[in-house]
Amino acid sequence: MAIKKSELYSSLWSSCDELRGGMDASQYKDYILTLLFVKYVSDKYAGKEDAVIEVPEGGSFTDMVRLKGDKEIGDKINKIIGRLAEVNGLKGVIDQANFNDEDKLGRGKEMQDRLSKLVAIFDGLDLRANRAEGDDLLGDAYEYLMRHFATESGKSKGQFYTPAEVSRVIAKVIGIGPETRQDQTLYDPACGSGSLLLKASDEAPRGITIYGQEMDNATWALSRMNMILHGHPGAEIWRGNTLADPHFKNPDGSLKKFDFAVANPPFSSKAWTNGLDPENDEFKRFEYGVPPAKNGDYAFLLHLITSLKSTGKGAIILPHGVLFRGNKEADIRRNLVRHGLIAGIIGLPPNLFYGTGIPACIIVVDKENASSRTGIFMIDASRGFEKDGNKNRLRSQDIRKIVDVFNNRIELPRYSRMVPIAEIASGANDYNLNIPRYIDSSEPEDLHDLDAHLSGGIPVRDVDALEHYWSVFPTLRDALFRSNGRPGYLEPRVEPAQVKATILAHPEFSAYAARVAAVFDEWRTAHEPRLWALDAGAKPREVVRALSEDMLVRFAGLPLLDKYDAYQCLMDYWAGGMQDDVDLVAAEGWVAGAKPRGIIEDKERKIKETPDLVIGRRKYKMDLIPPALIVHRYFAAEEAAIDDLAARQEAAARELEEFVEEHTGEEVLLEDVVNEKGNVTRKAVNDRLKEIGRAAEFAEEREALTRCLELIEAEARAGKAVKEARAALDERVLARYATLAVDEIRTLVVEDKWFASIRAAVEDEVERLTQRLAGRVKELDERYARPLPELEREVEAFGKKVEAHLKRMGLVW
Repeated sequence: MAIKKSELYSSLWSSCDELRGGMDASQYKDYILTLLFVKYVSDKYAGKEDAVIEVPEGGSFTDMVRLKGDKEIGDKINKIIGRLAEVNGLKGVIDQANFNDEDKLGRGKEMQDRLSKLVAIFDGLDLRANRAEGDDLLGDAYEYLMRHFATESGKSKGQFYTPAEVSRVIAKVIGIGPETRQDQTLYDPACGSGSLLLKASDEAPRGITIYGQEMDNATWALSRMNMILHGHPGAEIWRGNTLADPHFKNPDGSLKKFDFAVANPPFSSKAWTNGLDPENDEFKRFEYGVPPAKNGDYAFLLHLITSLKSTGKGAIILPHGVLFRGNKEADIRRNLVRHGLIAGIIGLPPNLFYGTGIPACIIVVDKENASSRTGIFMIDASRGFEKDGNKNRLRSQDIRKIVDVFNNRIELPRYSRMVPIAEIASGANDYNLNIPRYIDSSEPEDLHDLDAHLSGGIPVRDVDALEHYWSVFPTLRDALFRSNGRPGYLEPRVEPAQVKATILAHPEFSAYAARVAAVFDEWRTAHEPRLWALDAGAKPREVVRALSEDMLVRFAGLPLLDKYDAYQCLMDYWAGGMQDDVDLVAAEGWVAGAKPRGIIEDKERKIKETPDLVIGRRKYKMDLIPPALIVHRYFAAEEAAIDDLAARQEAAARELEEFVEEHTGEEVLLEDVVNEKGNVTRKAVNDRLKEIGRAAEFAEEREALTRCLELIEAEARAGKAVKEARAALDERVLARYATLAVDEIRTLVVEDKWFASIRAAVEDEVERLTQRLAGRVKELDERYARPLPELEREVEAFGKKVEAHLKRMGLVW
């Protein structure tokens, strides 16, 4: 069975546990990613003729497996990797990590055990069924590792990785797409581990020719491995300082020009002039101005611009300072704007990047349309993100909204705007490109009405501000508010606690919910055939692309419910489990994918799976169809019977608890059998009964103990009945998996699991709409519920009460 994404992640991350302590993440990532590379190429190419990578005798992962427990395991792993590197021209690429380094891996037995466990973890992964193409689990796992390594590496060493979400935005706004030709070129002058290049190339289904340069040796090696793992072995990735010694040049010595360029260079580099005389640059990169000697942001931007063809397009990530800093940078900025080279600026949320916490922006460059440019399209996307540990992260809906708005030049209040060059050049702005000058993204201030605080009533102005709700629920407004007799002011018709219930019960809301459900049902009906037709060989990313694109179209016409929120419902569910399901069907087919999988505890790998069914000592994992779906569809009566038995058990437990509580108060008849936790056990009761025997003076206690014992046994019988019934049902459920026909499997997965889950998520979004409206109505009600005169009268009354109490206490003043 092909390995699931979640299992692969778990295995790879547990492998990191074997290395933590001896080195930090910026170092142990080299070991983990090297082993992942060797394992992958061994599984994929070993024994195949004309393979992209030759796996020689003595240079495979199988050779590593034979070393488990070997006293010279470190040195021999180095030799295996060296053999693989030599045969494939990968010297200096895959042999960067020293597996015989005693300072990092320990000495003697410690190194032997550590590396043996590490090899065992990778040996447990079967990567043969996973492709390093657009739908590849391995590629996603590589991204997962890079993101986690970047998180652990800290600010000083996390710059080798551009978050995949930002990379996707850049790829989509520079024009790479289905029409891009394979012979067109893509370039990154500071490519790091290659993540930005790969995400950009993913947007070209017909392929694109990749070029990159990276200064750090270890990061350059990661990039080369990354390209091979993702199916781009021909990508030209070179080592060296791009600014001082650019590798890609024409025969005449000028810089090579590319169709597309992307970059996430180190922010504000203070050493950018090392090895370079910018005043006499042979490549003429600084004709628009020379950046300041202690800040290289514009140096990378100017290099990227010079590296583009006359029709080229590119994007670069830089700190916001480039938009407004003065002196030399202001001169460069003025020249770039005047020449029409900047097509757009996208302001990103803070704390997205691993090398720095400061907010950054994407500057989009377009040479092709520079001469006719009359404005710069700006987006303030700084408020759209989710928290992810100690970092912020763009959600799927944030990415899609940025791309849609930018590519279609959609102007949205407080979010996006086409800013005329004339406005940017005006004396008030003087070519300052700071986004807040042109887009005010702040929420309107919630103003209080002083007259309402003094005299009571809810201002009509505040209720009118909810017009986007009243346009959909025109009579709901009158159900919630009425005139209070003062012009311009209203009062609530219902108590604050009843506002939400009133909204939910209103026929206009019911009609709206039905309208949303109808749109969902249309979307579901359109895609049922596609999902039912899935089988081995399907391409998961094509599936989610079709589902998500159509969802955006269908939900676009609905008021109140943002189409991007509906889109996020789908994308969250996809990332949370549906992708695993589709990957499994694509690899195994419906029938094989639905089979229960026995869980084998592997203590050495430290991977513990939570079983879906436990029958005796047997543990099972149901990857595609959870047992609850089988129960709901085929054993509803049995489940109802178990629920009834459970209710009886709960009633028996409650009766016992009440009896014990009743007889451990003043009567204390059960005092001698109640333990320190307040519980009573059968043993304690029996022991006490034996102790008091038939003595007359203990008759009342004996009666209470006997009744208590009856209740304990009743609860035990009820619990046993539940346990036996559930065990019997579990056996029947497990047996039912073996008899499922392919159409039954499709129904359970497509209808009962996928569509039902997405529908529930969309319904939750509708619920949130009502919550927001109800919350605002209650807020207005409570804000103006008690006018100042009423509060003053209440204060006066309390003051008189206090004064009276003080006088009774004998205090006179």
